[in-house]
Amino acid sequence: MKRLSSEKKRQLGMVAVGTLIALAGVWYGLIRPQQTSLENTRREIENLQRQLAEARKVLQRAPEISDALEQAATELEHCEEQMASGDYYAHLINQIRQFRADYPVDIPQFSTISGPAPVDLLPRFPYQQVSLTIAGTAYYHDLGRFLADFENRYPYWRFRNLELEPAPATDPGRAPEQVAFRLTVVALVRSGS
Repeated sequence: MKRLSSEKKRQLGMVAVGTLIALAGVWYGLIRPQQTSLENTRREIENLQRQLAEARKVLQRAPEISDALEQAATELEHCEEQMASGDYYAHLINQIRQFRADYPVDIPQFSTISGPAPVDLLPRFPYQQVSLTIAGTAYYHDLGRFLADFENRYPYWRFRNLELEPAPATDPGRAPEQVAFRLTVVALVRSGS
């Protein structure tokens, strides 16, 4: 380098700077985008491999899922068989009277039935509802047990608007601890049945 003239040194420096600029241009213009593209492709491959592994797990569980679906369909069919059909009023009253036989609950009053109507609890529900108001007397704990057991036995029936008050003392045979109740029974029915 000592023997080179200043003109040659300047040219050599410009060649070195030009080479560095060209290398930087190649790095940022060609290599860097390719690395980014490869990284994105690697991420996509990992994501697709994860999805494939999940799909394989689901496929391995297909018989189990099919059995669970079959069991759920059987349970639904069983519940639908127990739903009111035909004469809703007679069906509801008979079910309530049969179930009430095991409980010391007196239910002498049944209103007329309303419905079938769309279910007002959930939108676009595939069933309809019928409702009927009942009234009677019972001890507080017996009534609570009756209502809880009834709703557990018939999960597609609900009790609403429960009103409690002391039972009238006009009947000498009725104990003063009893309560008079009035409530609305709402039962699901199949659409078009």
